[in-house]
Formats: sequence, C-alpha cells, structure tokens
Amino acid sequence: MEPDHGTTTAETGSAPVRTPAQGVVTSAAEARGHAESVVRAQWEELGGRARDEDVIDLLLVVSELVTNAIRHGGGLAGFEVRPVDDGVWIAVRDHSSAVPRAAYAFPTRHRGSGYGWPLVARLARDIAVEPRPGGGKTISVLVPVRAAGER
Repeated sequence: MEPDHGTTTAETGSAPVRTPAQGVVTSAAEARGHAESVVRAQWEELGGRARDEDVIDLLLVVSELVTNAIRHGGGLAGFEVRPVDDGVWIAVRDHSSAVPRAAYAFPTRHRGSGYGWPLVARLARDIAVEPRPGGGKTISVLVPVRAAGER
C-alpha cells in the first residue's frame, strides 16, 4: 500500500517499507537526507522555500532522535516524516521501552552525552513518547518550519 501524499515511512526489521527515493533508513545521515528531501519537495510544491534556519533545526532534531535510537534504544525500528501545516512531523521508533530522562541542557562539565534530548526539547514541540505494542517506543515531534523571509 502506498503512503499518503507527503507521508513517507522507512522501517527496519523484517518487513521494511521503502521510501520513494531513499530506500530503508538505517543511519542518521540517511534520515537527515530523507527529511530534507521531504521538506524541500513540500515547499517547492507550494511555490516557495523553507527558512534555512528551520531546515537546520529539523536536521539537528532528526540526527539526535535517530542517533539516540541507534545508541540507546536497541536500534532504529522505523522512521517517518510528514509535512504538516506548522512544519514537519517526525516519528522515530526503537526497540527499547526506556523513556529518555530529562537532562540539564548545559551541564557545567560535559561528560560525553546528555545534550541531545535538551536540544530536541528546545527545537521541537508536541513531543510525545509512546510505548509500542510488543516492546519499544515511538518518539514523535513537530519541528516548526516557516517560509523564507518569515520571522
């Protein structure tokens, strides 16, 4: 079954769902490329251009969520990107039921981790962490994206 226009999904595991141009997303780099292509295509279709700052924020959020799924979530189980009226909705699925712990955004001493979740919280909104049937979780967020020239 084809996804709705503007909705693209990539699943890893036994039954992958292919994204039109990217194939199965298995890394943060592939996820960033896929998310950026979805945003650019959506804005091109609308006859405009997304703010570069918003696209950069989107790519940072995608990197953090996918990297955390790979490093701390038992692996990436799925990745979805969908343009919506306010920006871009992202869902990242992993194999761990552990909910990310809130961390200080800028600890006085960096210990090699702990910056990602606060960064996501600063750049995204409508953050949801939902358990998946059979184990694992889905983290979904909305990253605001505006038209170039808009403040």
